[in-house]
Amino acid sequence: MQSSQTEQHPEIDRQSLYQTDFYAWTQEQAKLLTQQQWQKIDLPNLIEEIESLGKQQRAELRNRLSVLIGHLLKWEYQVEKRSRSWLNTIRIQRIDTIDLLQENPSLKPYLQEAIERIYVKGVALAAGETNLPIKTFPENCSYSLEEILSERFFPGEPASEDLME
Repeated sequence: MQSSQTEQHPEIDRQSLYQTDFYAWTQEQAKLLTQQQWQKIDLPNLIEEIESLGKQQRAELRNRLSVLIGHLLKWEYQVEKRSRSWLNTIRIQRIDTIDLLQENPSLKPYLQEAIERIYVKGVALAAGETNLPIKTFPENCSYSLEEILSERFFPGEPASEDLME
């Protein structure tokens, strides 16, 4: 009896599963790792996915920081339109950013670079939501890392007490 092509070349079946049912592929890879069946693991795709997970954490950090900085800019440059919504967005983005950094402490050295990379997105968000010209905002981020993450820092004029409660 002749063996099938997938029995002769199991990598074809693993590759196919990776392309057609990613969730099933992940479960199969976890099972093979648990059982220490090293020869059956889809190593090229597994390496790619592990690298991708790290990139996703960096992307999440950048996304959170761009929303946070965008709202800090709105807070500072459009004082008359400050709202609880802006306040809550600032607070939640700070909490989530700090949580992300606690869960992934190796991202901390990347923070300053991330801020420099995403500042333009924060400006675009602030300009788009306030209808202020982009040139209204500083060319480079004027907030320190400590200020950005500090629960006590709100740039510009002090907010009314009823808004901050």
